[in-house]
Amino acid sequence: MSSPLSAVPKMRMSKPDWLASPKVFRTEVLAGLVVALALIPEAISFSIIAGVDPAVGLFASFTMAVVISVVGGRKAMISAATGAMALVIAPLNHEYGLGYLIAAVILGGLIQILLGALGVAKLMRFVPRSVMVGFVNALAILIFMAQVPEMHDVPWPVYPLIIGGLALMVFFPKITTVIPAPLVSIVILTVITIAAGIAVPTVGDKGDLPSSLPVPGLPDVPFTMDTLTTIAPYAFAFALVGLMESLMTAKLVDDITDTHSNKTRESIGQGIANIVTGFFGGMGGCAMIGQTMINVKTSGARTRLSTFLAGAFLMVLCIAFGPVVSDIPMAALVAVMILVSVATFDWHSIQPGTLKRMPLGETTVMVVTVAAVVATHNLAIGVVLGSITAMVIFAKRVAHLAQVSGVVDPDGNQVVYAVTGELFFASSNDLVYQFNYKDDPDDVVIDLTDAHIWDASSVAALDAIETKYKQRGKKVTIIGLNEPSADMHERLAGQLTAGH
Repeated sequence: MSSPLSAVPKMRMSKPDWLASPKVFRTEVLAGLVVALALIPEAISFSIIAGVDPAVGLFASFTMAVVISVVGGRKAMISAATGAMALVIAPLNHEYGLGYLIAAVILGGLIQILLGALGVAKLMRFVPRSVMVGFVNALAILIFMAQVPEMHDVPWPVYPLIIGGLALMVFFPKITTVIPAPLVSIVILTVITIAAGIAVPTVGDKGDLPSSLPVPGLPDVPFTMDTLTTIAPYAFAFALVGLMESLMTAKLVDDITDTHSNKTRESIGQGIANIVTGFFGGMGGCAMIGQTMINVKTSGARTRLSTFLAGAFLMVLCIAFGPVVSDIPMAALVAVMILVSVATFDWHSIQPGTLKRMPLGETTVMVVTVAAVVATHNLAIGVVLGSITAMVIFAKRVAHLAQVSGVVDPDGNQVVYAVTGELFFASSNDLVYQFNYKDDPDDVVIDLTDAHIWDASSVAALDAIETKYKQRGKKVTIIGLNEPSADMHERLAGQLTAGH
């Protein structure tokens, strides 16, 4: 007699995608190592921007990467301490201290979870392609600009080291792709500088590396309403900037890998990662586009393992191999980031043939996005301004699509006006002036079969038309409304002016 449990289908645990093959596993491990090496000087630099100890930025990069690898919605994306987030919360740290900064990070994480649950990720569908292209190009410019200080007022050997690093990364893949070219470049340049005793700026010059793992704890602030009102504005800005950069990066990785990611899960995941980071004394962060490009585009990573290992290797390198990592020449990492910058830029978008075919409005949106980002060093501001510019151009373009044509019956007793196009605030403003109120017959029909009413401005315009005819003793009949338009017109007609 068979057991009742035999009828229950057995649960099958799906194998992680990074165990699909030894090649995939190797790619993910090596990619994580390359990203970890690139994260160290970046995290230290961003700590300096925020005015905190380098360990605070390194702890943030460690916890952000490890946590987001589990709870995030975009595989292979790297989240860590970032410059944009450092700029947002730096004034809070300078004025009130590290405890308030940590508290703002935790509150910012809670806000990100709330925004994610409310569906803020769905707003990404309103970001036009031209804004996305501008975002990518601005990002490439910022990555390159961030390397310029590392090439200014430095010993002359830095320059041949950078050129040599670039040459290694360009030509080494022609020999083999088993080991990521950036990792080979970093190792070779480090060996050369140490063996030859070449004195150039190193990672260790950026700051001391931590010697132990972070310990969880509460932020050192009074838990009062005054504290909440102090940190709330910074936390809200922190949450918005972090989500915008993370969602834009996720969309970019989606395009590169031809895969779709869960943006809502990513939004909530960013919040969870920032809360954990705050409790471990980190400065918070979001998706890092430069390191993500190293991971996805340069190293070929596609799974969560590379993200997890980037954070894990970061701490291992700092704690166990601190002296070795400190000797890595900054020139090696600068070469990696320059190659990332070149690979990230959408060169096709600025080719003369592309610019000639592209509508002027699309090019304008791209230029506005790039200019805003480069001027402010804030990707979120560029995306917002680019999107607003795109909306204004779109509204101006669509406003001209609403047309009115009138036909008078042969007997002269009735005129039928056919309205075509989309009726909203921009197009309906001129609608009132396209009717012949004085000379039309007493019976006026407005046919909206080929039109759609989108907002109250359009209903108000139709009210104004009816009023003008009524003042002349003429009757107006509106026909052809589709269901949504009819519903809006029925609810709002006659209710939008004083006295109703």
